[in-house]
Amino acid sequence: MMRKAEPIDLHVGERIKLRRRSMRMSQEKLAQGLGITYQQVQKYERGSSRVGASRLHNIASILHVQVGYFFADDSAPMEFDRPVPQHEDAVMDFVTSQEGIELNTAFISLLDGSTRQSFVRFVASLASTASGKVEERERAPRE
Repeated sequence: MMRKAEPIDLHVGERIKLRRRSMRMSQEKLAQGLGITYQQVQKYERGSSRVGASRLHNIASILHVQVGYFFADDSAPMEFDRPVPQHEDAVMDFVTSQEGIELNTAFISLLDGSTRQSFVRFVASLASTASGKVEERERAPRE
C-alpha cells in the first residue's frame, strides 16, 4: 500500500527540484553525489518518499543552500495544509521547466528596474494578443 504524500513532503520535493534544475543539474548527478539511484531522487522530488534529516542536509550541501531553503515559501509561509490552486500548479510547472528556468535566469540578469517593468508589460501584451487570437479562432464559423 502506497502512502499518501504529505503536503510538506510535496513542498520539500518541489524545492529540491527547483534548486536542482536552476543549477542545471541532472537527477543522475544529484543521485551520484548522494550515493543513491536517480529513481530515488525522483521519488523525493514527487514527495512519494520522505527525505530524512541527514539526507536533506546532504542534498542542501550538494545544491549549495541552507536546509531551511527547502521549507521556504514566500507566498504562504508554513501553510502546507492548504489546497494548491490549479494556477499555482501551472506556475510551478512552468517555473521548473527548462523554458521557465531560462526565462527567469535572463530576467534576473536585467538589473534596471524600468527595463524589467518594460519586459513584463511586453510579455503581458504578447499574452493578451495571443489569447485574443485564440478567442477569435474559437468564434470563427466552422466550415
